[in-house]
Amino acid sequence: MSEAVRERGAGEPIGIICGGGSIPVAVAKAVQAQGRPVMLFPLRGFADEGVEAFPHRWIHLGAVGALFRALREAGCREVVLIGSLVRPQPWKVRFDLKTVLLTPRLLRMFRGGDDRLLTGVQSLFEEHGFRLVGAHELVPELLMPEGVAGKHRPTPDEEGDITLGFELLRMIGPFDVGQAAAVANHHVVAVEAAEGTAGMLARVAEMRTNGRLKLPPRAGVLVKAPKPGQNRRIDLPAIGPDTVAQAAAAGLAGIAVEAGSTIVADSAQLVQAADEAGLFVVGVPAGAGKRG
Repeated sequence: MSEAVRERGAGEPIGIICGGGSIPVAVAKAVQAQGRPVMLFPLRGFADEGVEAFPHRWIHLGAVGALFRALREAGCREVVLIGSLVRPQPWKVRFDLKTVLLTPRLLRMFRGGDDRLLTGVQSLFEEHGFRLVGAHELVPELLMPEGVAGKHRPTPDEEGDITLGFELLRMIGPFDVGQAAAVANHHVVAVEAAEGTAGMLARVAEMRTNGRLKLPPRAGVLVKAPKPGQNRRIDLPAIGPDTVAQAAAAGLAGIAVEAGSTIVADSAQLVQAADEAGLFVVGVPAGAGKRG
C-alpha cells in the first residue's frame, strides 16, 4: 500500500464491492494482512459465497442508494471495485429510489463501451463523497511479476502466439472490446467480448467439442492485458486458479498476462493448479507485441 493511501485511510475500513471469482477474497485477505479492516459488499447473483468469511453486506446490483448508505454506515470512505461482472441489461438492474432518480444518467452511461460506463461509475462515487482506489494501489504484491510462474515454460511457437496476442490486444484496445484473446498456431481463435474471459474460454472449449476448432489436445495461449489508456482503478485484468481450470478445459497450453498490470489471486494455488494441469503461466513485460 502506498504511504499516501496508508496515512489517509489508516484505521478506516476499506469497502470492497465484490463481483465474481476469487479475486475479491484475495484482495480482502491481503488488506487485512496489512492491519486494515475491510467491509465487503458482494453483489447478489455475481459474488461467490466465500466472501461471507469477512464482514459483509449483500447488495443488489443497481441499488445505488442502499449501497451508498451501507458504505457510510460502515465508515468506508475508500472503495475498491473488484471481481468479474458481466455487463447487465439495464432492465435487469434492481432499482431503488436513488437509482430511479439517476435513471437518465445511468442510461447515458450504458450507451457506450465499458470504459465509458466505468468512468461514469467512478464519477458517481466521487460525487457522493467516496474515493475509488485501485486494488493494485492497496495490495501491489498481488500484481503478476515478470517471468514464468511454475515449472512449465512456453515453447518458441507458443512465444510467437503470445506476441501475436499482445499485439492484437494493443491494436483493438481503442475500440473498447475486451482484455483477453486466445491464440493458437499463430491464429486468433477467440477475442473476449461482453461474455468475459470465462465465457470466451467456454466458447473455445465448445468449438473444440463440436469440431469447429481443430487443434492438438493442448495448444493455444490465453493472453490478457489492460486496454491502452483504460482506467486502472476499476478494471485491471485478473487471473486466479479458476482461470487455469477454464484454460485447461479449453485445451490451451498456457496463460500469458502483462506483468505489473494483472492481479493474481491465490498465486500459490494458481501455480499448483497450472503445474498439475501442465499449463505454463508467464508475466510478460508491458509493451510486448509492439513492432518496430
